[in-house]
Amino acid sequence: MSNAPLAAGGVRKMRTELADVVQYRLPLGDVETPLNAWIGRSLQLSFLGDIHCIHCDRKTSKSFSQGYCYPCFKRLARCDSCIVKPETCHFFAGTCREPQWGEANCMIDHVVYLANTSGIKVGITRGTQVPTRWMDQGATQALPVFRVSNRLQSGLVETLFARHVADKTHWQAMLKGPGDVHDLSAARDALMDQCATEIAALQAAHGIAAIQPLPDAVETTISYPVLTYPVKVKSFNLDKTPDVGGTLLGIKGQYLIFDTGVINMRKYAGYRLQLTATTET
Repeated sequence: MSNAPLAAGGVRKMRTELADVVQYRLPLGDVETPLNAWIGRSLQLSFLGDIHCIHCDRKTSKSFSQGYCYPCFKRLARCDSCIVKPETCHFFAGTCREPQWGEANCMIDHVVYLANTSGIKVGITRGTQVPTRWMDQGATQALPVFRVSNRLQSGLVETLFARHVADKTHWQAMLKGPGDVHDLSAARDALMDQCATEIAALQAAHGIAAIQPLPDAVETTISYPVLTYPVKVKSFNLDKTPDVGGTLLGIKGQYLIFDTGVINMRKYAGYRLQLTATTET
């Protein structure tokens, strides 16, 4: 047996391509390594000890908000609290940290959707992030419900639906199997009925054209490259265990599933890693 380095450098979230089975590539430095072909084989990730901000490239001892140094975390609009709670959008309040960034990323069309991750959940994403957002979450089904004119409006609609369905993914459950198939169209229709009065009020306040239902939207079904799902989900922590890996059993969402545990690659954006394959000689 011998170890063959495949790539090394700062890691970013895995790139995805929607196909019969989602295709994954792992960016390390300037190299993107296709991962699907390595499923069923032995891989190791080694933390090289350095973390660099994914925005300014400053060396930092700790990563904030999935890849940022503390100064960028405090300064950038993409790290502000309204990213998690879009219904509190700072752009509309006049307190956006970066109004130009807000114009380009928040004041554009967003999609409110239902997805099946660890069960039915409501979510939002920029229109340009469909279907990437769904694959990043590990959704096996997804259905657009509304197209709205900006991030604030998407948050307001999401808040209405979240009174009746989940708005978060239980990642451990998502990683334990493909999950049961759900009728997203029926769930959408039920939510539209339950929230009809509130939706009409939002349309009256923001304009019917700004909050458009998508009754003819087509559901997307997503399959992931997984040989075996773990019975018990054990998550690796690179800060405590710098060398992790084993037989790669699959990939779902932003998680690599090894026979020894799982790792969320998006969590470690900016970490300098080395990817090594164990091959027979």
